[in-house]
Amino acid sequence: MTWLNVIMTIASMAAFLGIVWWAWSKGRSKANEEAANLPFSMPDEADLNRKN
Repeated sequence: MTWLNVIMTIASMAAFLGIVWWAWSKGRSKANEEAANLPFSMPDEADLNRKN
């Protein structure tokens, strides 16, 4: 049972590191920048409430 825990821990760590590598890879920088600026591209709620 201990070996199963060791294998699952290593597999989980490898999966985590793979996701981090993928998320911060150079090819994802444009998509990350677009997602970061998405809230600022929406109209302001105060302006919408004044119009209604």
